[in-house]
Amino acid sequence: MSSSAFTFPGQGSQAVGMGKDLAAAFPEARAVFEEVDDALGASLSTIMFEGPEDELRLTEHAQPALMAVSVAVVRVLDAHGIALRDHAKYVAGHSLGEYSALCAAGTFSLADAARLLRTRGQAMQKAVPVGHGAMAALLGLDLATARAVAAEAGQGEVCEVANDNAPGQVVVSGATGAVERALELAKAQGAKRALLLPVSAPFHCSLMQPAAEAMQAALAEVDMQAPVVPVVSNVLAAPISDPAEIRQRLVEQVTGVVRWTESVTWLTSEGGVTNLVELGSGKVLTGLAKRIAPEASGRALGTPADIEAFVAETKA
Repeated sequence: MSSSAFTFPGQGSQAVGMGKDLAAAFPEARAVFEEVDDALGASLSTIMFEGPEDELRLTEHAQPALMAVSVAVVRVLDAHGIALRDHAKYVAGHSLGEYSALCAAGTFSLADAARLLRTRGQAMQKAVPVGHGAMAALLGLDLATARAVAAEAGQGEVCEVANDNAPGQVVVSGATGAVERALELAKAQGAKRALLLPVSAPFHCSLMQPAAEAMQAALAEVDMQAPVVPVVSNVLAAPISDPAEIRQRLVEQVTGVVRWTESVTWLTSEGGVTNLVELGSGKVLTGLAKRIAPEASGRALGTPADIEAFVAETKA
């Protein structure tokens, strides 16, 4: 039985040029990008390959783009005889990466995943007027201290923990004024650094409730299969496979905390995972994994060279 989990990156891992080398090297990757463009009725691949960066960074583009690169890697591995169901015990994804994980594991079709993520990106952007919400990383504080800082910073406005990314790396989200107060309070509590993040909306807090409702409606319309391996849900930090529960948890995920530290801890303790393999753009999750579970081996598969080395080792 495999002792690997495949993980899928979230927003912030996008970069102009993403997927271009995969498309040049592998027909399976090209086919994924063409299918996503067709599903969206727009050339997302052009924005991915050529930019401009401000277009790619738009949530409605970044989310399906990151999913497309992740699924392209999955399809290339599959074509090389490395099927997800045989080589991963679990899948997990950071925020939008949960959709990538579910698409990779067969819960959503590629076209549906692309359309869902565009809808999610648009709904999350629309939920709060630009400038009225913010997110900040509090570095060097534990989760309990970050929660206390967020609560104190609120003063009648929303300020909540949004992401528990790794020990000492907690993100808060909410109304701009409250998040700015949290920066000062975090420094007073001994944070090494506290900085605003370059995001366009306050994700993963209760201000996102309109987006959660939009996703509930969108997910209700989509055909979903049980994933071929369980997905470790962001909001539970535990594995699920039932499509009805997956649908419910994806709705909760819009306003809920991304429990990434706990998810990776579950995989490497309860789940018996010793290898964490990040599929897609960038290496953010591989860096976080080193801090959460230093005993596990971690690697990122995002370039043709990464994939070729992984295929050679896996088949050796």
